[in-house]
Amino acid sequence: MIGFRMPGSLSTCVCDNCWTMTIIPSYQGKSPDNSSSRPDDASPAREEKGNSADPQSIPLTESKARKRSLVLSAQETPADHRSDNALRPQTLAEYVGQSRIKSMLQMSIVAAQGRGESLDHVLFYGPPGLGKTTLAKVIANEMKANIHMASGPSLERPRDIIGLVHQLEKHDVLFIDEIHRLSRVAEELLYPAIEDFVIDLTSGKGQATRTMRLPLPRFTLVGATTKAGMISNALRDRFGFVCRLEFYNLEELCSIVARTTRILNVKADDKAVRVIASRARGTPRIANRLVRLVRDYGQFQGKELIDEAIAVAALESYQVDTFGLDNTDRRFLEILIDNYNGGPVGVETIAATLGEDRDTLEDVYEPFLIQNGFIHRTPRGRMATARAYQHLKRTPPNLQLNLDLAADPLEEKW
Repeated sequence: MIGFRMPGSLSTCVCDNCWTMTIIPSYQGKSPDNSSSRPDDASPAREEKGNSADPQSIPLTESKARKRSLVLSAQETPADHRSDNALRPQTLAEYVGQSRIKSMLQMSIVAAQGRGESLDHVLFYGPPGLGKTTLAKVIANEMKANIHMASGPSLERPRDIIGLVHQLEKHDVLFIDEIHRLSRVAEELLYPAIEDFVIDLTSGKGQATRTMRLPLPRFTLVGATTKAGMISNALRDRFGFVCRLEFYNLEELCSIVARTTRILNVKADDKAVRVIASRARGTPRIANRLVRLVRDYGQFQGKELIDEAIAVAALESYQVDTFGLDNTDRRFLEILIDNYNGGPVGVETIAATLGEDRDTLEDVYEPFLIQNGFIHRTPRGRMATARAYQHLKRTPPNLQLNLDLAADPLEEKW
């Protein structure tokens, strides 16, 4: 008697004098119709859903940013990606803000075109959402060249760099986002490509090792990063321009919001535009997102024109206050003032009270609060400023002491 054991079943025999042959399938340990039983499976269904579910595939900054309200997150969301393609300016004339960088790029692009050369390599750094990717596309359009886009984490192996640079043509723009996350091997392979426009290939092993140097067309590398300090000095020195993007002022944001409303066919008056711009945290990406949210709110309310009242009501419904703070920002300040008398208090204590980890507080929440004067970072800990007390309608301790002394000048209160 011959028995066959199929996946998930056992072969049994009732005879004493028989032998059993078991066929073991080639897919040991996993079912042929269950791709999730193998952690490194790369089926299409897993690739579509697993990229967002697998924590290893999510960049650190992105996973932290998800803990912030998506309304005020400077990280790009899928909705932003779909909308920003139509909202991005195509030329330097259309680009709003960053006037110093624009003038520098304008001169360099005109000079490079006059010589028939490529633009020198450019590195953009600064907080997310300020237009680094947009500027890279603008450079390509101004140079009348193609742009090839990649991200640092995706360039892990030498073949990734080789395949990327070999598709470049003369004067093309190669844009690498999150360039600080390039692997060491990829970074060293990129050095001769951006400095001498050649790439070194090695084949064989041992005594059979052969090295080939292949020429590359002259191209422009545009790097973007939110953490310039994590870029090695060797890579940073190979860029001809190192530009920091600054937060946008209110007038620049008003121009951006007005342009976005025209593109999206949203009727909004000047006061509504100013309300949206004032709560955008100095970031165009957030400003464009708020325009879409206000548009949806106005459409739901049946309003054809977005006025100041509709804009304020819409943003308050999303818990965005007049300074662009969300609920977590205000909770941060309330804990600092109400629980710890305005500080100083250590960040670990605030993180435990708020229910967040320290890295999230330092990288996601604190930068905006510090830049806008709501908290101070001191050696002894974080302290709330007078602006934080005023925003939360609290009385600062020193002001309360002065009021008590004024009420009873003969009694010292400490």
